[in-house]
Amino acid sequence: MIDGSIEKLVNYALAQGLIEECDRVWAENALLNALGLDSFTRPETAEEQSDLEPILAELIAYGVEHGLLDDSITEKDLFDSRLMGLLTPRPSEVIRRFRALYAESPEKATDYYYRLSRASDYIRTYRVVKDLKWKSATEYGELDITVNLSKPEKDPKAIAAAGRAKASGYPKCLLCREAEGYAGRLDYPGRSNHRLIPLKLNGEDFCLQYSPYVYYNEHCIVLNQRHVPMKIDRAAFNKLLDFVELFPHYFLGSNADLPIVGGSILSHDHFQGGHYTFAMARAEIETPLTFKGFEDVQAGIVKWPMSVIRLRAGDKLRVAELAEKILKAWRGYSDPSVTVFAETDGEKHNTITPIARRRGTDFEMDLVLRNNLTTEEYPLGLFHPHQELHHIKKENIGLIEVMGLAVLPARLKNELKELEELIVTGGDISASESCAKHAAWVEELKARYTFTAENTEDILRQEVGVVFMKVLEHAGVFKRDAAGHAAFLRFAESVR
Repeated sequence: MIDGSIEKLVNYALAQGLIEECDRVWAENALLNALGLDSFTRPETAEEQSDLEPILAELIAYGVEHGLLDDSITEKDLFDSRLMGLLTPRPSEVIRRFRALYAESPEKATDYYYRLSRASDYIRTYRVVKDLKWKSATEYGELDITVNLSKPEKDPKAIAAAGRAKASGYPKCLLCREAEGYAGRLDYPGRSNHRLIPLKLNGEDFCLQYSPYVYYNEHCIVLNQRHVPMKIDRAAFNKLLDFVELFPHYFLGSNADLPIVGGSILSHDHFQGGHYTFAMARAEIETPLTFKGFEDVQAGIVKWPMSVIRLRAGDKLRVAELAEKILKAWRGYSDPSVTVFAETDGEKHNTITPIARRRGTDFEMDLVLRNNLTTEEYPLGLFHPHQELHHIKKENIGLIEVMGLAVLPARLKNELKELEELIVTGGDISASESCAKHAAWVEELKARYTFTAENTEDILRQEVGVVFMKVLEHAGVFKRDAAGHAAFLRFAESVR
């Protein structure tokens, strides 16, 4: 049986273009070594395979049975990454192929690289498809909602084993250049099948890769080859615009560089992008702005729940120059009338989440104003989801959410299903340990809807989107009312 499983994996690699026919014996022997075997009989009938998950499941089961790994999610992931790494082309081959295709068109190059990242199982497609995804209509357009199920939870045995393991500072974080080909360990994912594409942005060395947990089409990460902290400045704007010049079919954005309003990894300079159009990119300018000395740059306030200034011009340097001027003005700006403070007790609060894209031959950049002030009433952040929304979303609002895609916790899959059953059967929601947090929300919905067995799921999904819209409104520093709009205009006028 194990010979058949090995051959199925080799045939999969051939079908996906990971290896060529002349690599067959070499690939078989590499897998034999990884599985602790010293002999092999090729099956007489070669079984074609396009579905990777069951093939890996067979090989993992063999490894567990023969003591090559423990029966834990973490060790299984490390093991199958190692197997796939043996069949993934070397970095030099990948880079050569990418550059040759880029000479034909940037889109052909990224198409190849994305297919490779999926075929090599770096992107575990069979897990990503398990994520719940839908769209919710709002006054700002259709927001994307996803309940993230693709990132496996570590089991207690793996957590305990990682605690006993010797601490390592290599690679320094999950985004480090040194992760390419790294076998991984109990506290660091296997990256044997990981390949990177080197880039130059603003004269610095960066790498392109895809996110293993793709939240949208061709969700990519662009990381600094040095382990240096995130920083929003003129150089960051230049890097974003350089990237969309190289890859006009992609957008690229950055998380903010402060806690609460920033991403989960602020210690390593990186950006996120991809081949996808978010609701924010489809939103129109509702209030045009003109900045003195930059009359050649179209500017305006975007109709969006957060506070966004959009810049657009054919000259990327002019866009970056005006973006820097706005950033510098915002860093030091306070308006007590709307509880915006640049700093308190020496702690700075203002920063920007920037997103760059192309519009034909023009360069476009959205500057999302952020502030991480905390108060006694809102200890997690004044411009952060408030407590009444935490039953749906409590986590930081990073770049992806800013653009209109909710990344919601996995717990909601079961909670929404249970809520649906309780609503339809008339059960006591407040008595449910997992769903009691949603009771007040459901009571409010019952005042507006007549629930039936046929419509309850659709109503709950739509209203989750409405909650996410409110989350974004809470994160907006200038509220979408008369006072907030006037305050937004005062800031724009302060930019000199």
